[in-house]
Amino acid sequence: MAATLILFVRHGKTPTTGSKLPGRAPNLYLSEEGILQAEIIAKEIKKSSKSFIGKKVSAVYASPMERTQQTAKPIATSLKLRVRTLQGLNECDFGDWTGRKLRDLSKLKSWSVVQKHPSKFRFPNGESFSEMQERMLKTVNKIIDRHAGETVVCVSHADPIKAVLASAIGTPLDLFQRIVIGPCSVSSVLYTKERPLVLALNSNGNLDGSLGS
Repeated sequence: MAATLILFVRHGKTPTTGSKLPGRAPNLYLSEEGILQAEIIAKEIKKSSKSFIGKKVSAVYASPMERTQQTAKPIATSLKLRVRTLQGLNECDFGDWTGRKLRDLSKLKSWSVVQKHPSKFRFPNGESFSEMQERMLKTVNKIIDRHAGETVVCVSHADPIKAVLASAIGTPLDLFQRIVIGPCSVSSVLYTKERPLVLALNSNGNLDGSLGS
């Protein structure tokens, strides 16, 4: 099977980035800074698109949340593509924690489990980290099957992208909190027949997917 390159893009900044856990709450849009970030990363992806493993970007996918759709739109427009919505790329379901302030959550005893042993944690009335990772990996496999030998952009959220990268690197889910994924950063993974190769992580540039030095 021909290798597939996937560019995982986190959505741009929102008014609550870094202060609240928005989860799947509706009607959260990009801030002015986030809109600018999305426009900049769209230009970077377009500029590098011809050198992605010899293949132009053939599809742009995004989670159903407004902030990811907003981030994906300028990327797709610059590449003359449409945004395809995939439920599997959605944010983790934070259940009862949705919308709560991070400073309040950090005071809970369970916060330590989230940070040190996430594989053992399930959000109250929500999803577990393990379920989130499994969902994301199934979605990635579907994309690989659908786009063998092609380059694809997937706009998602920090924790889901971190979970995918942890798997690609071969690190346990309990260590995935060591990975940082900033707003509108790009992490690229080349999925070969033998193994995934992480080409870039949390990048805002050098997106050509090159395997050279």
